[in-house]
Amino acid sequence: MSRLKELRRYVDAELNKMENMDKHNGAINHLYGVSLAAQMIAKKRGLDPEIAAMSAMLHDLAAYKSGSYDDHAHRGAELARAILGELGLTDEKETETICSAIYHHDDKLAVDSPMDEVLKDADVIHHCMNDLSKAVKDKEKARFEALCREFGMD
Repeated sequence: MSRLKELRRYVDAELNKMENMDKHNGAINHLYGVSLAAQMIAKKRGLDPEIAAMSAMLHDLAAYKSGSYDDHAHRGAELARAILGELGLTDEKETETICSAIYHHDDKLAVDSPMDEVLKDADVIHHCMNDLSKAVKDKEKARFEALCREFGMD
């Protein structure tokens, strides 16, 4: 079984513990949507699509497990480190890359490492494209516009 498939199986089991089915379905939709977007962005930018997808599958798991988005990016990085250690899916460098992306993903105004940027951008794409009736958030507007230019969607 691939590493990504094994990680998805783990994440699915965690999300299946959610009692509210609307929140459960939203979590599945978001994590898988961001994961797909992260793979595409990473491939376009010459980065590892599998590591990008793994980062995305874990990026909001702490918020879904706790029900709170308070400091969820930092808590998410800690949770991801524990999960990756438990599952033994990544080496130390890959774990650091994934945890850094998760740690920084909520600060959409800052520019961080290339993989951090992949996760931020994938998150923004999903936020902005998942429901086109919603306005783009101010903190995501510049990033979304840059992504539209990058992907020829002006």
